[in-house]
Amino acid sequence: MFGAFAKTLFGSSNERYVRSLHPIVAKINAFEPTLQVLSDEELANQTVKFRDLLAKGETLDSLLPEAFATVREAARRALGQRHYDVQMIGGIVLHRGEITEMRTGEGKTLVATLPTYLNALPGKGVHVVTVNDYLASRDAEWMGQVYRFLGLTVGVIVPNLSDEERRAAYAADITYGTNNEFGFDYLRDNMKYDRASMTQRPYNFAIVDEVDSILIDEARTPLIISGPTDDKSELYMGVDAIVKQLTPEDYEKDEKQRSIVLTEDGTERAERLLETAGLLIGANLYDFENTQVVHHLNQSLRANVMFKRDIDYIVKDGKVVIIDEFTGRMMDGRRWSDGLHQAVEAKEGVAIEPENQTLASITFQNYFRMYPKLGGMTGTASTEAPEFFDIYKMNVVTIPTNLPVQRVDEEDEFYKTTEEKFRAIAKRIREQSSKGQPVLVGTVSIEKSERLSEFLKEEKVAHEVLNARFHESEAHIVAQAGRLGAVTIATNMAGRGTDIQLGGNWEFRVEGELADMPEGPERDAAIAKIKAEVAAEKEQVKAAGGLFVLGTERHESRRIDNQLRGRSGRQGDPGLSRFYLSLDDDLLRIFGSNTLFSRMMRSNIEDGEAIGSKWLTKAIETAQKKVEARNYDIRKQVVEYDDVMNDQRKVIYEQRADIMDADTVGDVVEDMRTETVNTIVADACPPESYPEQWDVPGMTQRIADVLNLELPIEDWAREEGIEPDIVEERIREAAAKLVNDKAADLEPETWAQIEKSILLQNLDHHWKEHLALLDALRQVVHLRAYAQKTPLNEYKQEAFAMFERMLSNIREDVTRTLAYAQFTFQASSAMSELPELPDFLTSHIDPLTGEDDTADWDAASAGLIGSGLPPLGIPRPQIEDLGGMDPSEWEGRVSRNAPCPCGSGRKYKHCHGALTGATGA
Repeated sequence: MFGAFAKTLFGSSNERYVRSLHPIVAKINAFEPTLQVLSDEELANQTVKFRDLLAKGETLDSLLPEAFATVREAARRALGQRHYDVQMIGGIVLHRGEITEMRTGEGKTLVATLPTYLNALPGKGVHVVTVNDYLASRDAEWMGQVYRFLGLTVGVIVPNLSDEERRAAYAADITYGTNNEFGFDYLRDNMKYDRASMTQRPYNFAIVDEVDSILIDEARTPLIISGPTDDKSELYMGVDAIVKQLTPEDYEKDEKQRSIVLTEDGTERAERLLETAGLLIGANLYDFENTQVVHHLNQSLRANVMFKRDIDYIVKDGKVVIIDEFTGRMMDGRRWSDGLHQAVEAKEGVAIEPENQTLASITFQNYFRMYPKLGGMTGTASTEAPEFFDIYKMNVVTIPTNLPVQRVDEEDEFYKTTEEKFRAIAKRIREQSSKGQPVLVGTVSIEKSERLSEFLKEEKVAHEVLNARFHESEAHIVAQAGRLGAVTIATNMAGRGTDIQLGGNWEFRVEGELADMPEGPERDAAIAKIKAEVAAEKEQVKAAGGLFVLGTERHESRRIDNQLRGRSGRQGDPGLSRFYLSLDDDLLRIFGSNTLFSRMMRSNIEDGEAIGSKWLTKAIETAQKKVEARNYDIRKQVVEYDDVMNDQRKVIYEQRADIMDADTVGDVVEDMRTETVNTIVADACPPESYPEQWDVPGMTQRIADVLNLELPIEDWAREEGIEPDIVEERIREAAAKLVNDKAADLEPETWAQIEKSILLQNLDHHWKEHLALLDALRQVVHLRAYAQKTPLNEYKQEAFAMFERMLSNIREDVTRTLAYAQFTFQASSAMSELPELPDFLTSHIDPLTGEDDTADWDAASAGLIGSGLPPLGIPRPQIEDLGGMDPSEWEGRVSRNAPCPCGSGRKYKHCHGALTGATGA
């Protein structure tokens, strides 16, 4: 009670914080008269002045008032826009590495120019992160006018740029781009073979636009770079045919978790069908040999039962295209992981593309935490404030609007069925539209937007449909959604990036109506006429009540609802909003099906009758909070598991950087050889043992296998007073001589390049294998909970042990490759250049649902990366190294994990080792 009284008396903590920034705004305003009298050249020279002050020891905070005032004046001259005082407050918050929550239409894009300019002054680069390529390009060009006016350089990162273009963009003072492009460039850079070919420079400061969408919604899904594995299309089609014969009694589904499992009877039926189709080894589905079949059966079940056409995906031009659940956009070239996309392709009968193997991955949480300072801005962040602080250590600050909000938010209206709800919605839209009030209708899927469109056609209401099928005309439809009597149905309005202006957008009208008219007085007059028409229409729309936002159901996140509502009532305009709900809505059906409210609605409400009250609206918010908490747990779990991999990723990436920076890696190679020899001897000679207890045959075989040496180990073991360390020293000397003799035949630079290439190749190869193992472990470690063990702790322990084994395998393989390699080429040109990386398939995949949230085809890839590493031009053990033996005789002479002597680039056990029927690891 006292807390509420104190809040009334002194204001909330947010209000007090905002008030504390007013003195800084007063200082900024005090500079304005001085700057207004400067010429354009003198204003641009402010940048030189600020950089000189920084060089003399001034801090960014001390320069902030004058720098912000400089940007305000530059924006007034370059764009014709002057920052409001509340926008200055937003800029200060961003500069401090916090999140600015500003309502839609308050000018967040312009706000970002303030801290971006200030933090770009030291020349270390500032990244401005947006949600899509259109906004990145638009903002870089639009706001770039201000930066270029002040003498700063601006770059933009979009798909299909070459490495040279990316390097130039990252070298600019300010770089715009999407979260995916920045993240994928980081991963790609850490797969390069030469430091000079890397595109990014050390991170400094980033501002994330639509921060809730990027750091919350998309943070469930790690960024993944992958390459395809073997083709299994026949298996997918065979399993799909069997799944389509199963009935709902054969499986149990959980819509909350989006999971599905076979019942006992369903398992028996599936076994019989698989056996008949020749896809089952033995009679038991869960035998070890059928692991892959079980996996594909489960994915096919999910594809056929849980994933719906026109909701989760559409089929376009013979391809399955994912629909983004947050924006309703088509995700061209983006794929679900773990065989799920292939299962959907089999379900729809389209061409099945091969699965992919992870080559590199990172979560957005760990990527953005690499920035020393991170700011964010959005219209809806306060509901997720605890998560922003827990994960990113960022506070959310709500900035007051420039003008008071005039929008009226009506209570939700509830109906029993979707049919009744849509009929009521169509009638309400007809009523409001006939008065001249523009209506924006928010739906959650393509299917529902098209269904509502049918109802509106019955009511003879003219309307536009904005969904994934027609997103090419998206900006134009959104820009004109505020015209008199306009009705627009939008699948989702999150992050659309275009404001809805009452009366319409004159710029879009000019673009559409006067596209063919040449420049001149006639065109100028036509533009003036359009502006006058838009201004007059705006007053008519205001008189009709402004934009009416109508939600056809509640989203599982309150933020998405608030984003939709926020489209109305911008900059003090009048507006209205209301949500219409039914018991058939997903949120109520899945998360509130057994509640008192649901039972009461079904038994007490007449057909066609609607009810609405604050109590019911609160009940819906409670359901949404539960879903938000569950989604937060999912994201937190993703971070906890990725943190384990992140520590290992840092070690590997730092090791790669050290290798690339070094002129020679001979000392590293020598240390690896020493460690390998020590391990071989330690395995064969247990501590405190006598020579007669040593495994001499095993040691001899291992030395021949790994070091390519035939040594008299048996003779040494019979020597009096022989110790393991003496054996180690002799083996090391022999191994060093073998390698040094090879090096003596080559130029020092060529040999250094060979060692560096072999190191990087082995590092990347084993890291890729390690990622695959971690993925497999991650998928099954939850089963440890049945043994009363904590899955996360088990994952940490096993991941660490696997990492240690990987490092040991890298040391051994590098030593073996150098020991066996024969250099018969005459020119050293083959080693003079490091290899080019191939094109990769990049994806952004949810590890829990398998959904691909966002990804892209990299560099308009003409082909896919092979499952092996790119050819490095490194000499491998050739057939003549093995005395001209037939491949059938290689068994026992070539390590199972060594590169195959045939030069295919695959491991021996996956190449000729498999062909000879060899077994073992």
